[in-house]
Amino acid sequence: MVTRDNEFKEQAVTMSGELGPVKTASDLGIPISTLYGWIARSKKHGDHAHVGSGYKRNKAQDEEMAKLVKRNKELEKANQILKDALGFFASSQKK
Repeated sequence: MVTRDNEFKEQAVTMSGELGPVKTASDLGIPISTLYGWIARSKKHGDHAHVGSGYKRNKAQDEEMAKLVKRNKELEKANQILKDALGFFASSQKK
């Protein structure tokens, strides 16, 4: 099994955005499933995507981030409901 360093993985992810994942995987001689995994981790964890390549994720921070993302979605949904209600009541006042 070949181990790739963090820089290689980051460059592969960048290339896949430019050339597409299938061509990038083929050009680099790596399985497409491996590249898709790197892409997914990069989207989820950003600069700390590739554990074991000099970076370690903080599990407590990951859990807190997940809670914050969930809370943000809930608040966005509640905000949209309030906007819709405001529009409804504003239109009924015009009559």
